[in-house]
Amino acid sequence: MHSKPQLLVWLTCDGVHIDPATGKHTILGVFSNIQARQFPVVHPYMVWFLTLTDVQPGKHKIKLSIGLSPTNPAGLIEREFESQSPLHRINLINELRNLRFEQPGDYHILIEVDDEPILASSMVVSGA
Repeated sequence: MHSKPQLLVWLTCDGVHIDPATGKHTILGVFSNIQARQFPVVHPYMVWFLTLTDVQPGKHKIKLSIGLSPTNPAGLIEREFESQSPLHRINLINELRNLRFEQPGDYHILIEVDDEPILASSMVVSGA
């Protein structure tokens, strides 16, 4: 039996810089909620940065979803990634452009690896 992938880090931020010499990641502008003066609002750019471990070797699929309903969030990103070993830490930089929020509320976030939920969280979007 294989262990389920473990999520070590999940951050919402403005950007991630990778140092070409060292490969180190610098996380820029971490935030956990969004304020808007009017709705609907479009957030131009954000990054969901994830670090996974315990991922079995081979190709895998990650899916990121968000929505006001916890039972039916809308898919944002679905993409493949590869694991060399369950001992490795895998950093995934997921860029979200022009994310639209129709109204204020608690937006439910679901992150799945190979259709297995590894994170259910939320983000507050409020009026200023």
